[in-house]
Amino acid sequence: MEECAATGTWDGEILIVTQNIDDLHERAGSRNVVHMHGELMRVRCTSCGATPAWHGDCLPQTPCPHCHRPTLRPDVVWFGEIPYHMARIEAALQACDLFVAIGTSGVVYPAAGFVQLARTHADTMEFNMERSAGTDLFDQTVLGPATKTVPRWVREITGS
Repeated sequence: MEECAATGTWDGEILIVTQNIDDLHERAGSRNVVHMHGELMRVRCTSCGATPAWHGDCLPQTPCPHCHRPTLRPDVVWFGEIPYHMARIEAALQACDLFVAIGTSGVVYPAAGFVQLARTHADTMEFNMERSAGTDLFDQTVLGPATKTVPRWVREITGS
C-alpha cells in the first residue's frame, strides 16, 4: 500500500470492481469503476455489439442507434453468461498490493474466487456483516455495517 505520510492521501491506484448494475458508485464520485455484470443504464445490441447509454424506453422493435437493427437488450449479465471485463479484473488482481471485498457471501463465482488470485501476493481484507464462506481466505475480516466500518478504516489508513 502506498500512502503519502505528509498529506495522508492515497498515492496508488484504486480499481472498484462491482457486481452491482446501478450507477451508485459513479454518483458517489468514484472513478475507475468496472461493472462486471453490466450497467442498467445501457443497452447492448446483439447484432453489432454496441453498448450505448440508454435512459428511455426500449421495446423489442427499438432499433440500435448504430446498426439500426431491432436487437437491443439490457446491458446486464444474465445467469449463465460470462461476466464482463474478466481479463482486466484478473490483471488487476495479479498486480494489486491490497484486495478488499466489501459485502460478500463468498459463494458466487467468479467474484468469490478473486481473493484466491490476490492472496498469494497482496494483503486481503473482508468487510462484512457476518463471516462469509471465504472468510478463512482473508488476512483480516472486519465485521459490522460497511457504512460504519469502511469509513473508519479509510480514516485510519489516510490519517484523516
